[in-house]
Amino acid sequence: MATTTTRWHELADRIQGGGAIDATEALAVLDSSDAELMEVVAAASRLRFEYFGNKVKVNYLVNLKSGLCPEDCFYCSQRLNSTAGILRYTWLNTEEAVTAAKAGIAAGASRVCLVASGTGPSNREVGKVSDIIEAIKSDTPGVEVCACLGALKDGQAEKLCASGADAYNHNLNTAESHYEEICTTHTYADREHTVSQAHGAGLSACSGFIAGMGETREQLVELAFDLRAKGVDSIPVNFLLPFDGTPLEGVDTLNPRDCLRILAMVRFVAPDTEIRMAAGRERHLGYLQGMGLYVANSLFLGDYLTSEGQPGGEDLQMIADAGLEVLQMEDAAGTGEGAHATAPVTTPAAPVAQEKKVAIRTRGAGTSEPANA
Repeated sequence: MATTTTRWHELADRIQGGGAIDATEALAVLDSSDAELMEVVAAASRLRFEYFGNKVKVNYLVNLKSGLCPEDCFYCSQRLNSTAGILRYTWLNTEEAVTAAKAGIAAGASRVCLVASGTGPSNREVGKVSDIIEAIKSDTPGVEVCACLGALKDGQAEKLCASGADAYNHNLNTAESHYEEICTTHTYADREHTVSQAHGAGLSACSGFIAGMGETREQLVELAFDLRAKGVDSIPVNFLLPFDGTPLEGVDTLNPRDCLRILAMVRFVAPDTEIRMAAGRERHLGYLQGMGLYVANSLFLGDYLTSEGQPGGEDLQMIADAGLEVLQMEDAAGTGEGAHATAPVTTPAAPVAQEKKVAIRTRGAGTSEPANA
């Protein structure tokens, strides 16, 4: 029988040999002890380096329309009746959107993610976003553009694809068995439908989740396997930001080590899929963010939709400190050029637990203040 120091590497061996993890093993990753954590991370990192080498894909969010959403997603600061003190504004014009996108591109982003709040876009709004995509692509031909506009109507994914969009993001957010606990105005099946529409139109499907919303470990595993079954190309892993003024205000159940386990579990389940450390990484991974990059191969730079991230320069320094390199636009994705690497062997002490308010974004898109990039 494998010891605790070898079983994770035996699992990585099997996956590298063409095998797959099962749900029981995935749950064991989440249930692993702190004493095993470095071995879990090291084994998962072998898969990350196998498929993505030492590269980190840098993504940059542009919030085209903030707040004003009729949906009631319990975690969201932009939800119906939210009293969170976020920026609220209607659509940026094309020039404003391109300016915001260029800030991220100049800092090293190879993908720009254009996001708008709401149930889903009208055909007129899809045309507006298509104009923005064309303008960004004209200014920087090599950049990837991902749109995230909510639920799509027939023909809208094709319109976005024709305008030059490379990907469409629509997160499943939580397991189907937990979905009614976080939203009542639409269903899990509604989200599945939009992911399918994006794929069917030839767009790269980007879909992930938010951990820390009261789901069980079993439900995290359920969701990871569902994302794999849908063949999504990238999985953003968000960690709940408990905004004041939302139903999940004050919910704070994650610790940095569990966040690493979640990233590792997703890597074992989907070894060749882009895994992105997304919103909440600064709050919940803390000083272990750099270690997370030995499992994830992608992150968002700087600020998020309605919350501040750490300064973009610190993100880039964190990548460099980990001995990794920013993926350049001209680089081929997924070449797996690096040799295997393992995580550091020491664990920084966790910060003292304290209540921390979410920092509301007050700069960048929709404001006259410089972007955090």
